[in-house]
Amino acid sequence: MSIMDMTAVELSAAIKSGATTAVEAAQIMLDQIEKQDAVYNCYVTVDREGALKQAEEVQARIESGECSGPLAGVPAAIKDNMCIEGMLTTCSSKILSNFVPAYTAEAVLNLKKAGAVILGKANMDEFAMGSTTETSAYGVTRNPWDTDRVPGGSSGGCAAAVAADECFYALGSDTGGSIRQPASYCGTVGMKPTYGTVSRYGLIAYGSSLDQIGPLTKDVTDCAAGLQTIASHDVKDSTSIERGDTDFMSALIDDVRGMRIGIPRDYFGEGLDEEVKEAVLRAAKELEQRGAAVEEFDLSLTEYAIPTYYTIAAAEASSNLERFDGIKYGYRAGDYSGLHNMYKKTRSEGFGEEVKRRIMLGSFVLSSGYYDAYYLKALRVKALIKKAFDDAFSKYDVILGPVAPTTAPRLGSSLADPIKMYLGDIYTIAVNLAGLPAISLPCGADRNGLPIGLQLIGDCFQEKKLIQTAYTYEKIRGAFPSAGKKEVE
Repeated sequence: MSIMDMTAVELSAAIKSGATTAVEAAQIMLDQIEKQDAVYNCYVTVDREGALKQAEEVQARIESGECSGPLAGVPAAIKDNMCIEGMLTTCSSKILSNFVPAYTAEAVLNLKKAGAVILGKANMDEFAMGSTTETSAYGVTRNPWDTDRVPGGSSGGCAAAVAADECFYALGSDTGGSIRQPASYCGTVGMKPTYGTVSRYGLIAYGSSLDQIGPLTKDVTDCAAGLQTIASHDVKDSTSIERGDTDFMSALIDDVRGMRIGIPRDYFGEGLDEEVKEAVLRAAKELEQRGAAVEEFDLSLTEYAIPTYYTIAAAEASSNLERFDGIKYGYRAGDYSGLHNMYKKTRSEGFGEEVKRRIMLGSFVLSSGYYDAYYLKALRVKALIKKAFDDAFSKYDVILGPVAPTTAPRLGSSLADPIKMYLGDIYTIAVNLAGLPAISLPCGADRNGLPIGLQLIGDCFQEKKLIQTAYTYEKIRGAFPSAGKKEVE
C-alpha cells in the first residue's frame, strides 16, 4: 500500500513500525500540494520549510518512544481561523492579511504535542461566513470531485484538501454546519463535537456560543483519533468542559444491535433532492438490518432554526468583529482623514460583502427597539429547539438525516442568492443552537458522481454513540473512493 492510499491512523502505524518516516510523508504531501493546489486552492499558506523541520523533530520523538499517539508523524492542515505562532493567520480576509499571531490555538497545540506535522493553513469562507468557500479574499476553493462545483464551507479548504490527498486530516470549525456540510460535499468524514469539548482558545471567533473545532478525515477511525487528540479541558476558555470520557477510539465497535435511531419527518419534506433522500434512507435501512431500531418521528421547530441561527450568529459576529478596526493589528486604509474616517475606510475596504451583510444584520437585531423583537425572541426559540432535541433523545440514541438538501452546487450559484445559501444549512444549524455533537460521512453518490453525506446527531456528550453508529455503517458501506474516481464502488 502506498502512503497516498493510507488513512492517518494507518500512516502513523507505518511510521512507528519503520516502514516509512514522518519526513517522507510530509515531503509527499508537500509535493502533492505543489503539483495540484493551483487548481483546487485548498491552502492560503503552505509552510514547506516549517513542516519538514517539524517532521524531523517528530520522527526523532517517535524513535525515542516519546511520541506514540495514533496520529504521530501524520501531516495535517489547519483552517485559517486558528492561530499558530509565527504563521500567517488571515481568516481568509483582507483585513487580517498581515496578521501573524504570537500564540497558538489550544487545539493545534494538542495536535503538535501528539506529533502532528502542520503543513499550512487551509482556505475558508471569510471569517467562516459562508457555505461554499467562495467568500475568501484568496479566491475560491474547488471541489476535487468536480472543479466546477463548490467544496462547501466554511471549512471547504480543509475538506477539499483531505479529499484531494493534500493532507491526511484537517482541523476545521463548525458554527452552523461548517465542518459537516463540506465533508458531505467532498466525500470525507467530519465531526462537530459537543460544545465545550474542544477549547476555542486561539480560534478567531464568529459566533462564540456556536463555534466548535472538530476534525475532517478520510474515515471514522481517523475522526475518532483526531477528536481524542484535540479534546481537553482548558482554563483559558471559560466554556471548556472537563470530561473523563474522551477515549473516543474505544467506540470503534461494529455493532448497532439495540441502538434506537430516530428519523425526523421534518428533514425529508420539500426541498430535499430525491437522490439525497434515497441514499440517506437506504443507509437507515442498512443499519436497521444490522439490529438497530429505526423509527420516524416529528422533531418540530425545524422551520424556525434558520431565522433563529442567523439572528444569533449575526448578532455575535457584529460584536466579535468590532475589534478589527485598523488600530492594533491587521489591515489599515492608506488614505483617510481623522479617526472615524479611518475606521470606516478600513472596515469598508477590509471586509468582504458577506461579512458586511452579517455585521449589518447583527447590528440591526441588537439595536435599540429591535433587540426584544428579534434577538431576545431568537434566544427563546433557541431554548425551545434544545428542548425539542431533549425530548427526542429521551426516546432515541441517535438522530439520522441528511447533511444538506443537495450535493455540491456549481460555483457562483449560491452567492447569486444568499437566502438560498442560508437555506442550505437547514439540517445542520439546529445542532449548533443546541450545542450537540454530530458527524457527517459519505453514504453514496448522485447521478453526477458527487458524494452524498449522511448526518448522525447525538445528545450532549454522546460522541461515542455517534462514532459507533458511523463506524458500523462504514463497515456496511465499504471503502469510499477517492475524489479521483467518479463513481462509488
